[in-house]
Amino acid sequence: MPAAAQALLRTLVDAGVDVCFTNPGTSEMHFVAALDAEPRMRAVLTLFEGVATGAADGYARMSGRPAATLLHLGCGLGNGLANLHNARKARVPLLNIVGDHAAGHAQYDTPLQSDIETVARNVSGWLRRSASSASLCGDALEALAAARSAPGQVATLILPADVSWGEAAEAADARRPSAPAPAPAPAVSEDLVREVARALGAGRRAALLLGGRALREPLLRLAARIAARTGARLLGEVFPARMQRGAGLPVVERLAYLPELAAVQLAELDELVLLDAREPVSFFAYPGKAARLLPPGCRVRALAEAPCDLHEALERLVRQLDAGSAPPLLQAAARPPRPRGALNARKVCQALGHLLPEDAIVVDEAQTSGVMLPAFTAGAPAHDLLALTGGAIGQGLPLALGAAVACPGRPVIALVGDGAAMYTPQALWSMAREGARVIAVVFNNRAYSILELELQRVGAGRARGRARAQFDLARPELDFVRLAEGMGVSARRAATAPEFLAALEHALAHPGPHLIEAVVPRAYAGLKLRLLPRLLAALDRLPPGMARAVKRGVAP
Repeated sequence: MPAAAQALLRTLVDAGVDVCFTNPGTSEMHFVAALDAEPRMRAVLTLFEGVATGAADGYARMSGRPAATLLHLGCGLGNGLANLHNARKARVPLLNIVGDHAAGHAQYDTPLQSDIETVARNVSGWLRRSASSASLCGDALEALAAARSAPGQVATLILPADVSWGEAAEAADARRPSAPAPAPAPAVSEDLVREVARALGAGRRAALLLGGRALREPLLRLAARIAARTGARLLGEVFPARMQRGAGLPVVERLAYLPELAAVQLAELDELVLLDAREPVSFFAYPGKAARLLPPGCRVRALAEAPCDLHEALERLVRQLDAGSAPPLLQAAARPPRPRGALNARKVCQALGHLLPEDAIVVDEAQTSGVMLPAFTAGAPAHDLLALTGGAIGQGLPLALGAAVACPGRPVIALVGDGAAMYTPQALWSMAREGARVIAVVFNNRAYSILELELQRVGAGRARGRARAQFDLARPELDFVRLAEGMGVSARRAATAPEFLAALEHALAHPGPHLIEAVVPRAYAGLKLRLLPRLLAALDRLPPGMARAVKRGVAP
């Protein structure tokens, strides 16, 4: 057995990486063969590289540790790029191992020869091609150190086949890595902490915008005490990587996806303090509309930008403001009643709020169908929410797979639009193979409904015929039950609220993966679809109270 591949696996496991999501090819065969010699490494086979990369992201979000991916050449890395983009935006630790041709073979420009480095630079904070078997384990440790550096990033190690099959490597000692240990996170200056304390304590209209680590305990509770002491509002990013929410946890108002609605939430602010978040801007550019969403004159301050120690800075800010004993506003326990009648997206979200189990992990890629999810699950038992950080759809099912591997004792519920589900349906097969505790809820409204809305919002709403056909998923109709069953996943279809409740109760009561196809009408269609852009455009001309009421009605 080649020593280098075995040594690499031992090095990874000794350094704390014991899960690898794989989609290997010929160049990676020595790594695959070495799995038999390292039983501590769990290899999860995926049928598409986008599943492997999305699952590694979900694993990192829930475990706080990097998983590895094993990808085949530049084409395999390219297939996984969209979900690596999402992982980069989520700022999670993730290690890509990308096989390549042996050094002497590259001269022949074979069919699969490509520029792997160029592909990898799009998403990688750290990138290296391992040059020799002797240096391989040290390269791997440097890659892991880079991936783990605050706040977390994607590291890509290119592994040529001849390096993998070489005999000269020995497993590096993870307790004495060849790469320097990451430096301690630098402290935030005392002047900045005092400046933020003055801004929050000056009686001006202020908000804390939470992202990343700040949406999880214990930082979440520290921020809530500051808000209670100063009267500042607690806001959350639009698409959090991981947000802890539910009964008994601090109340955080997530910013809306639609920029006009987010501008209503931010209106009249004088001060915005960023906690592991960026200044909110419009997701896309729209004709005649500003990209910045904050009102003129609002002052923006970042308390602790990476890699600074945000936890320590928040503790000092709590002391500066004498907020340690301030009682934070916590979410009261509350559940909506069981929905009845014909099924729609609102009733699916209501049913989830009614039945959501304690300690669940909710993956939200529901697009327009999930607009009511925050309101209906706010008072449900405490749970984690994982969102579409980078906006590249096709993340929901792989993310759920990775979360289930990281937390096998916790139920994972993935909410996915029908169009997004078709990007990475191969994740269902891996869920069945691994016995993952995932319930996939697919909103089948037979359309790319979010794009129908965007067509109206960019001023192209008069398009007909072939243009609108680009958002139509009804010809032919997708059958997610047969699709799931063909990959070994138990599945049911629901067209009424009682059918959906029964399917969800069954899935929660029985281990293993399940899929529920929720047949629903579009959340925005007909007159509602045509009027919504006009209503959004008029928001900045309405009195503030009326604008807030409209926002609550559209996206509570």
